[in-house]
Amino acid sequence: MTNHKNWKSKLHDIIYEADTPIGKLFDVILLILILFSIALVMLESIESINNKYHDFFNYAEWVITILFTIEYFARIISIKNKKSYILSFYGVIDFLSTIPKYLSFFLVGAHAMVALRALRLLRVFRVLKLARFVGESENLMKALKASRAKISVFLLAVIMISVILGSLMYLIEINQDSGFDSIPRAVYWAIVTLTTVGYGDIAPVTPFGQFIASIIMIMGYAIIAIPTGIVSVEYSKHKDIDTNTQSCPHCTATDHHDDAEFCYECGKKLN
Repeated sequence: MTNHKNWKSKLHDIIYEADTPIGKLFDVILLILILFSIALVMLESIESINNKYHDFFNYAEWVITILFTIEYFARIISIKNKKSYILSFYGVIDFLSTIPKYLSFFLVGAHAMVALRALRLLRVFRVLKLARFVGESENLMKALKASRAKISVFLLAVIMISVILGSLMYLIEINQDSGFDSIPRAVYWAIVTLTTVGYGDIAPVTPFGQFIASIIMIMGYAIIAIPTGIVSVEYSKHKDIDTNTQSCPHCTATDHHDDAEFCYECGKKLN
């Protein structure tokens, strides 16, 4: 029983942590596989290349799928609270990036070819697996969560401004055949202009309408800077925290302090 626990503990250290040489090697190999699989998906979408190397793409995809399947089950085996990983963000992404190739066994025949093409796109989810290799990604996620209330209020204010300005532009441009033929369409124009996108499909033609548009454009630059400042403040609060890559073998929580003995999430003892 002790050997079994030691084996699972070593497997956990290799897969979930990067402070050891073998853990770093595992992450590097997995990173290369992810990048290679993404490159395959992109090249496969080019018809001339796919026609020439279709068999190679198929075999390579099977090899990568099997390796990712082994990794997925190894992650489940190496933790005690398996449900915490399976239902986590990374767990769902790992599952979605693995199943498309297996589903091709069940969807066969000409009528299923369209569905198969859509399923192959699920492999693009592998790009999200890269997030676990970005050391600052956890701090960024914490900053976004901490600032979600302020950002929500900010977005609500932007929506209100867009509705008001869109309605105003509708009243100004309603009889000018300039594209402001309804309030929703005018609100769409206000959002596009406020975010400095400017498609140009709708444009005011009256002097007063152009004056209002100019004000909205200037406001857009100020509005874009606000959420950046909110997140930056929260991010600066988290980036200086002294953490390591140790992952809890029970709930897979990360970012523990260097001297931590117990998990801050579930309270269980760390390895």
